[in-house]
Amino acid sequence: MTDADFHSQRTVQDDVIDLQDFLKLAGLVDTGGEAKFLIQTGEVRLNGEVETRRRKKIRRGDRVTLDGREHLVEF
Repeated sequence: MTDADFHSQRTVQDDVIDLQDFLKLAGLVDTGGEAKFLIQTGEVRLNGEVETRRRKKIRRGDRVTLDGREHLVEF
């Protein structure tokens, strides 16, 4: 298990996940670099508001919008 896998599992167990990790987990981006770029350039919305913090903790039931498509946070 890599450090990244451990971090992701720990975060999911805590019922929260970083926004950048959700984008990767949901298959909305291919890499962490892509997630970082999209978030920091204001292309990601969280519950209707632009979110530029890639480590923003999100929870089940939150809604993430990317490219005009809304995604319910489930993990």
